[in-house]
Amino acid sequence: MKTITKVFIAFLPYALIAQQATSPKKIEEALLQKEALIKTSLVKNISFENIGPTVMSGRVVDIDVNPENTTEFYVGYASGGLWYTNNNGTTFIPVLDNSPTQNVGDIAVDWKSGTIWVGTGENNSSRSSYAGIGILKSTDKGKTWVNVGLTDSHHIGRILINPKNPDEVVIGVIGHLYSSNTERGIFKTADGGKTWNKTLFVNDNTGIIDVQPAPDNFNVLYAAAWQRDRTAWNFKGDGENSAIYKSTDAGNSWIKISENNGFPNGKSVGRIGLAVFNENTVYAFHDSQFRRKDEKKKVTSNALTKGDFKTMQISDFLKLKDKKLNTYLKMNGFQEKYRAENVKQMVRAGSVKPADLAKYLENANTLLFDTPVVGAEVFKTTNGGGSWKKTHEDYLDDLYYSYGYYFGEIRVDPQDENGIYVLGVPVLKSKDGGKTFTSISKENVHADHQALWVNPKKKGHLIEGNDGGLNISYDDGESWVKANQPAVGQFYTVYADNQKNYKVYGGLQDNGVWVANNNAKINKRWKQTGKNPYESLMGGDGMQVAVDDRNPNIVYTGYQFGNYYRIDRETGSQKYIQPKHTLGETPYRFNWQTPIQLSKHNQDILYLGGNKLHRSLDRGDTWEAISNDLTKGGKKGNVAYGTLTTISESPFQFGLLYVGSDDGLIHVSKNGGGSWENISSTLPQNLWVTRVIASKHKKETVYVTLNGYRFDDFTTYIYKSDDYGKTWQNISNNIPASPVNVIKEDPKKETILYVGTDNGLYTSLDKGKNWQPFKKELPNVAVHDLVIQPTAKHLIVATHGRSLYKANVAPLQEFNNEEALFSIKNISKSDFWGSSWSKWLKANTPKVVIPFYVNKNEEVTIHIYSDEILVNAIKTKAEKGFNEAVFDASFSNKGLKEFRKKNENTTIKKAKNDTYYLPKGKYTVEINNKKQVFEIK
Repeated sequence: MKTITKVFIAFLPYALIAQQATSPKKIEEALLQKEALIKTSLVKNISFENIGPTVMSGRVVDIDVNPENTTEFYVGYASGGLWYTNNNGTTFIPVLDNSPTQNVGDIAVDWKSGTIWVGTGENNSSRSSYAGIGILKSTDKGKTWVNVGLTDSHHIGRILINPKNPDEVVIGVIGHLYSSNTERGIFKTADGGKTWNKTLFVNDNTGIIDVQPAPDNFNVLYAAAWQRDRTAWNFKGDGENSAIYKSTDAGNSWIKISENNGFPNGKSVGRIGLAVFNENTVYAFHDSQFRRKDEKKKVTSNALTKGDFKTMQISDFLKLKDKKLNTYLKMNGFQEKYRAENVKQMVRAGSVKPADLAKYLENANTLLFDTPVVGAEVFKTTNGGGSWKKTHEDYLDDLYYSYGYYFGEIRVDPQDENGIYVLGVPVLKSKDGGKTFTSISKENVHADHQALWVNPKKKGHLIEGNDGGLNISYDDGESWVKANQPAVGQFYTVYADNQKNYKVYGGLQDNGVWVANNNAKINKRWKQTGKNPYESLMGGDGMQVAVDDRNPNIVYTGYQFGNYYRIDRETGSQKYIQPKHTLGETPYRFNWQTPIQLSKHNQDILYLGGNKLHRSLDRGDTWEAISNDLTKGGKKGNVAYGTLTTISESPFQFGLLYVGSDDGLIHVSKNGGGSWENISSTLPQNLWVTRVIASKHKKETVYVTLNGYRFDDFTTYIYKSDDYGKTWQNISNNIPASPVNVIKEDPKKETILYVGTDNGLYTSLDKGKNWQPFKKELPNVAVHDLVIQPTAKHLIVATHGRSLYKANVAPLQEFNNEEALFSIKNISKSDFWGSSWSKWLKANTPKVVIPFYVNKNEEVTIHIYSDEILVNAIKTKAEKGFNEAVFDASFSNKGLKEFRKKNENTTIKKAKNDTYYLPKGKYTVEINNKKQVFEIK
């Protein structure tokens, strides 16, 4: 009884705050806490290598170009930071890596002084539009950053700098994505961000998505207000408070100019984008959520459609010709068992209704596209907003589909009032003021378009940003150059197979699933060879991957909402394997990131989670549901909810299964799905279960991470149980507030845990009692997934914004809480050391990485011996904790003399770079009386 009481008291506060937005004060404290933790972290000097990919890039949110030198510009990525180029996109350097976040909503640059403003927090409203921490400002071109306020804004719509007064800045704040807040609207500073005035506020659910100035008069500003409401189960991107405002005093005051004057009004006004040609001429791009008029379409086919069955009577259904019904069933992918004769029998028996033949095809994705709304439309005013008129007569179909909230940008050519560009899927241009449009998307341009810069001085020069990176055109979009040099991929998942030279696989936001050797070289050589080291396996939004340990050519992967395939990479064949519900049964619900797991006990057995857990005993060919609904049953909305998000099978016992759901439930089955027990009643409620992990080291142990991101709750939730989930221990301890996406155990050492959060990567060396942040080469970026390749002892990190990273974690596994020199990897001798195939190229030099641990900050001398001969010694500054030194495998002058004396028969030749390198053999490294041996083979 005492134990139960203790658990209840311990978790009651968490349950109460689980659905409350985290306060800005707590977020600020968390950033300071992490900064302090990094300074004392024992693992901050363990280096991470970015292993790409770069070819598919990530979502661009804004572009700012130097008007006096258009080869110099900045690019902001949604969750990948800010990047700078001064060679027209040939190369980029990151300039936000030393800031507390990589989440960008909008950027603005005062090119005369070099001052950069970054509005943190993406202005889109997607599933992974991460919140920011306010406004960052740099006066030294990104070397250092200062937070100048608006810390509770979360998402920034637009930043404008007065070209005549760089201290005068106007900012449109869209505000929280998943909760109400008052720090939204338009804010203005006249002193460079020292103080702010809120000059326009609509309400706590309506923010400002766009602000645009008249080109030659900063006093005239136009702004777009957007009312939106997002939850985990529904998104409503429209409302009566969505409207257009105007200021004639540089943003100090505002009036609404879209009321009863030709622009739509009412509850279905959606996102609005603005383009200002001059003080009076403005275009507005509107995502109209008003329903289309009921227009009778010409009948072009007598084939059955899904809509036919929604109102069909039983008697009419039974009169259908078998051939016609079979055509519908076959064309829409019904299982083979559902053919005209037996379906009619099911209807006669009353077990199935005609409407079920429509419901069978419906899921969150199809319902989204079935929504009959007006969609994209363009309006224009020529009298400063006094009146508005739609520029076109027909619908702008195949541009927004039902994702208008995700786009909304429009541009006008500064040299041509009638030249406009609208961004969606694809990007369209008009040369007649929006009467007609043509697509300027091309084969090397990603489909989803987010940002566009139009050169005000050179006709046809465009720089365009999309979900697949950056493109440049000099012929008004007729052809494009791709400029994807930064590694800014937005990964959801990562997987490593068990081949000797293992491969890494990953699923990315809107960029499919890719695979490459873990040691692939990420450079531009592929443009010469014609083959990128990363190979595309699947399109769409890339999801989880599982690879058959017996045959690495058999890969299971897919795209959003549970659309999974079994791929044979040797033959190129693909088989669609999503489980199908029974006709008449409510369709299964599949999460955007549907989980799968290939059983380690039998590689023919695959698990897949919908709202029920499904198991296949034949590699996905057939399925059985081994549970009832393991969620709270879903909620009414346009986003799939009430779905499983994570699956884990114990390596100790076949059929010891754990699953977690997006609505906060965790279940365990100890008998292969025969029965299930809810083990989450004492945990914080209603949160997204991002991971449940059955321990590799102890059968009874299980780890859980929960995530409140979809409530704007950024609390860190990490739990451990040593009794199959009967009782839980909070092990988040000293991790600063940040939503948690993943936890993984080290496969070799039980005490080591790794955790990925929305703001970086942590490890614990003591089972979660204390956590240390990683830092070296790894920015403050969202970490979505982790995998440890056990043979190579590599930790692979999937970031949602900076692609993949790799680190050697062997030192962590070998660490025993005392000073140590860890295992050193052997290297292979090469005749090319110190030279290259051309004297004009940089010489090849070997690298011997020497990992070690010291108990204090000190300068360390590293001695390298061949037998008893000291062949070289190097000094390095070390900090308390884990360190790495790099030795170039060379002789010192004294070491060379001593070696030659004792090894007269060994010839040591000078390399072309005037360096003498060690010959093949074994060498001993010594640091503070600790020794390790490595070999040059």
